[in-house]
Amino acid sequence: MELSALTALSPLDGRYAGKLAALRPLLSEFGLMRCRVQVEVEWFLALSEAGFSEFRPLPGAARARLQALVRDFSEADAAAIKAIERRTNHDVKAVEYWIKQRLAGQPELARAAEFVHFACTSEDINNTSHALMLQAARDLVLLPALDAVQDRLRALAHALADLPMLSRTHGQTASPTTLGKEVANVLARLVGARERIVAVRPLAKMNGAVGNYNAHLAAYPGFDWEGFARAVVEQRLGLAFNPYTIQIEPHDWMAELFHAIARANTILIDWSRDVWGYVSLGYFRQKLKEGEVGSSTMPHKVNPIDFENAEGNFGLANALLEHLARKLPVSRWQRDLSDSTVLRNMGVALGYTLLALDSLARGLDKLEVDRAALAADLDEAWEVLAEAVQTVMRRHGLPEPYEQLKAFTRGRPITRELMQGFIAELALPEADKARLAALAPAGYTGLAAELARRI
Repeated sequence: MELSALTALSPLDGRYAGKLAALRPLLSEFGLMRCRVQVEVEWFLALSEAGFSEFRPLPGAARARLQALVRDFSEADAAAIKAIERRTNHDVKAVEYWIKQRLAGQPELARAAEFVHFACTSEDINNTSHALMLQAARDLVLLPALDAVQDRLRALAHALADLPMLSRTHGQTASPTTLGKEVANVLARLVGARERIVAVRPLAKMNGAVGNYNAHLAAYPGFDWEGFARAVVEQRLGLAFNPYTIQIEPHDWMAELFHAIARANTILIDWSRDVWGYVSLGYFRQKLKEGEVGSSTMPHKVNPIDFENAEGNFGLANALLEHLARKLPVSRWQRDLSDSTVLRNMGVALGYTLLALDSLARGLDKLEVDRAALAADLDEAWEVLAEAVQTVMRRHGLPEPYEQLKAFTRGRPITRELMQGFIAELALPEADKARLAALAPAGYTGLAAELARRI
């Protein structure tokens, strides 16, 4: 059977392939190969400038040809590397051989071919490549998608800052808030989560087979290999240098990044469920789209599928992110290979995150507020003013205020008339009685509107 979107095992490369185009060149095997070529080229160029008598500085034209290998790296180049790998059964060695093939026929480069991958272990190339991949995916794709959701939430928080809404704690009526303030709560959490994602520094190492520069010093004993490796990692590749490693960079920074992304995802799972509930209560309607069907048998339905899809895909992402974060920092002795196959799923984890962010953004764009539904809910919940009344009673030292309101409100519906009648009988200063009597659930929102407006 011919491979196609319909035969893909993963929906990321099938049903949802079009939504993940931005991640594909960064976190695919193609993306890994391109980064490997980039690292090998930068290491080679740095060696050419190190002052070794055996490897003189390259002329500008030769440098440009090397840099073009990275800039112009294509799917045909990746396929050529895969063809070499079928013979070597080693993916990084295949990249080395491919680069050497590209140097052949260019005398100033061919003479120095053995300085390609010089003193490197495969993990010197892999760990830097994975760091470059994740840094690019975070900065160029994930954060912009997260920012798009934040922008929508900020707009909602401001637009709905003054719109009163009945709260529900334990599923029961509770002190009112505003719809904008509830959106602002989510946004405030998400801003903090984003800061933690940004704060993670991608680390990398270039220190040989077990992290001690053994082969490097065997070839050039008096050379400052640690300083050289640091300069390549930090100045040429734009990563942070880790001086203490085994054969692999220990992946602690990756675990930190994956946990930070999972925390943002968890916040948005919480929000997706809440919006689903608000749609169910009628607080939000969803904009209709011509031709869409909500149910195969019930014509009236307009389902909150975007929020359901977001919840499901955030959950899938977090399951993978959690495994990546727990597994990757664990390696037997100086190295085992169990991290290698796991690392190939970074794109899957971030793919489900991106897919969920896309669904959530689409869902937020479809929301319309039903102000009448919000107002009706509030007008049927006069019991929520019991908190305000008993608190004013406490201020003025009236006996057993909580107990009085408990006996008055529990087990029966409370109307405006009943609440105002109770207030009228209280031995309170007239100004306080008048203020309480004028209070309605829709006006009992504290600083909610102000907090929402300033987010």
